[in-house]
Amino acid sequence: MTLKLSYQLMKSTEVQSTLERLAGEILKANADRQVVLVGIHRRGVPMAQRMASTIAAMTQTEPQLGVLDINLYRDDLTRVAFQPVVRRTDVPPTIDDHDVILIDDVLYTGRTIRAALDALCDFGRMRTIQLAVMIDRGHRELPIEANFIGKKIATKSNEVVEVKLREIDGEDAIYVMEKPD
Repeated sequence: MTLKLSYQLMKSTEVQSTLERLAGEILKANADRQVVLVGIHRRGVPMAQRMASTIAAMTQTEPQLGVLDINLYRDDLTRVAFQPVVRRTDVPPTIDDHDVILIDDVLYTGRTIRAALDALCDFGRMRTIQLAVMIDRGHRELPIEANFIGKKIATKSNEVVEVKLREIDGEDAIYVMEKPD
């Protein structure tokens, strides 16, 4: 399926400044507590890494960083692929009683985050789990809300939000694409 560009939502500088702002909001909301940043594969991982660098520059303390693959926790696994691609999960062993910030690129139906919560809870009992997303586009199917939002936009059901990050895609940008009729 070929998607058609509707409009560009963010350019490179806006993507970076939004990640820096989110890192600052996380620090402010979790003052005097060390957070563990956990990025959801794919684009949540480089977002978490960049936010960790920003936090380290602001506090001179490197936050713990984790990587979470949720493919085996998805409720639509049989619809997505016959042979799902399972990526590396690497969650710090000491997340018990810690404040974990789960990081993803787009919050849409809430199903990815539900799967991530299931996966994360297999690793321990956190004090809190907070959610940071670059884009909240609405259309929730589950009662999940983000604590930290880069930008909230209204989208149509035939639109797709594509977050591009230089670590994966070779560019930093966010596009709203339209599915063909």
